Amino acid sequence: MTPSTPNTLEAIYSPAVLARQKARYTRLVREFERVYGPGPVRIFRAPGRVNLIGEHTDYNHGFVMPVALDRDTLIAARPQSDTVVHLANVEPEFPHTTFAIDDTIPPAARGHWSNYARGAAQRLRQEVGRPLQGMDALVDGAPPLGVPRGSGLSSSSAFTVVFALTLAHLNRLHFDPQDMARLCQEAEWYTGTQGGIMDQFNALLARRNHAIFLDTRPLPNGRFRFDYARLPEEYDLVIADSGVRHSNVHGGYNLRVAECRAAVALLRQHYPGITHLRDVQPLPWSELEPLLPETTTLRALAQQGIRVEGPLPGVTEDDTLHVRARARHVYTENQRVLQAVEAMREGDVERLGRLMVEAHESARTDYDISCPELDTLVQAALDVEGVAGARLTGAGWGGCVVALAHEDVVPVLNAHLRERFNAQFGRHPDIFVCQSAPAAGEVLWSETDSLID
Repeated sequence: MTPSTPNTLEAIYSPAVLARQKARYTRLVREFERVYGPGPVRIFRAPGRVNLIGEHTDYNHGFVMPVALDRDTLIAARPQSDTVVHLANVEPEFPHTTFAIDDTIPPAARGHWSNYARGAAQRLRQEVGRPLQGMDALVDGAPPLGVPRGSGLSSSSAFTVVFALTLAHLNRLHFDPQDMARLCQEAEWYTGTQGGIMDQFNALLARRNHAIFLDTRPLPNGRFRFDYARLPEEYDLVIADSGVRHSNVHGGYNLRVAECRAAVALLRQHYPGITHLRDVQPLPWSELEPLLPETTTLRALAQQGIRVEGPLPGVTEDDTLHVRARARHVYTENQRVLQAVEAMREGDVERLGRLMVEAHESARTDYDISCPELDTLVQAALDVEGVAGARLTGAGWGGCVVALAHEDVVPVLNAHLRERFNAQFGRHPDIFVCQSAPAAGEVLWSETDSLID
């Protein structure tokens, strides 16, 4: 995918944030020169994302619909003559670090921010099979214009993508965007995160003013089917962060994976050959529901001779598996994503909003991944006339909600969210009013861009 035509700031950012972004880029270049000295500088970016609809469907080979946001992670960089990466960050809590690019790059301490960069560098080096030039690099993902960390807007994937993209450009490597998405997905496995491909795919193939409709089932050639759906005009994506971190809920995610796999194992007794819940999507739910018990355990399934495939870390033989409700969420959520695509193509904002509300209710009841803070934010958003829909977004158990709000009511919505949330929980949520953004890439920046009109 490299080299590609760089984007101008005007092509990336909306007028509402353009002046602040220009100032941000100027500060980044000034800080780069302070850290590494004067000389030519190139700048790259990768966007964060919000998933408009389609939650917990990806590991079931289902459908998702992410949107790239105008909150992004930047890297200012300059190539080195050797293989060493010098990595710094504008935020002082992330210490300067160095590492050499090789087939095997030793990790930093667990949780160290540079491990995403190390994983990306190692994976690219393995892919090309030859030495790569290192670089001086300075990262800027700082709020309020960077991707908020820990809020479920994919800050880690944005960093991984922008680092890989920068290294590829400086080494004149050519990758198709889907291939780069796969490499970045595999790069994140270096950190111990066995995630899907949605975040990286969206960062590298996003289109401004559009969501991506992505079928997460790989084709035989390793590619993915996807399309674009235009976002409603005159509507903003308002994201409210509950401040609750799902990392505080241990094992919930893995348990949901186990419940879905148990559903597949049970259905396989009647439909041999299926591997994921996606496989039974064409069948009517009324046919599937009687085949799935409300609850079971891995021990009970084993006693019936039913084997649940795949590693299930943290899930015991006697954990209660709510099989029917979890499968129902995945089945109906896939339907909602398909219906949302239709609604967007028809310009039916009311229907799109209704599907978002239904998705939240399914996530709350059938998948049980909401919490009081998220429910309060969703209900508060729906109280405001001009809000088409709202739902939790991300893994759940905390994190963010996304509301689709007409631009005229955004100030009222922000005030109402803060008031309602503070009244119930004694604190204010962080609120981000976002526009969509284009895919990751190099940014065409010059000194004149720093002049604010």
